[in-house]
Amino acid sequence: MRLIFQHEGRFCLLGTPRQCWVPRGSRPIVGARLQRQDLFAFAAVSTHDGVIDSLVLPWANAETMQVFLAEMARRHAVEFIMMVMDQAGWHIAGHLDVPQNMRLEFLPALS
Repeated sequence: MRLIFQHEGRFCLLGTPRQCWVPRGSRPIVGARLQRQDLFAFAAVSTHDGVIDSLVLPWANAETMQVFLAEMARRHAVEFIMMVMDQAGWHIAGHLDVPQNMRLEFLPALS
């Protein structure tokens, strides 16, 4: 059996407005559109031996959580996995198909 603690983090690249040149006395008309790019790092660590598994995915939702669970089950196919996680919406989605060699345990709400 492998005890694993899972969490995900969001990494964001936020564009910044730049200066522009205009003739003296005129006012620039430039749209101030900030662009944002997000990536989510799903990670799980096994505390007894320090093994870390991670995936970088474009979103954090039930579908990407399913991809992460399937990948964890594949990487540790010969072991039974007890995965501890918080109760994020995509963790407790009703349509998650938990692999047979895995059990999910949830931390108490707001802990």
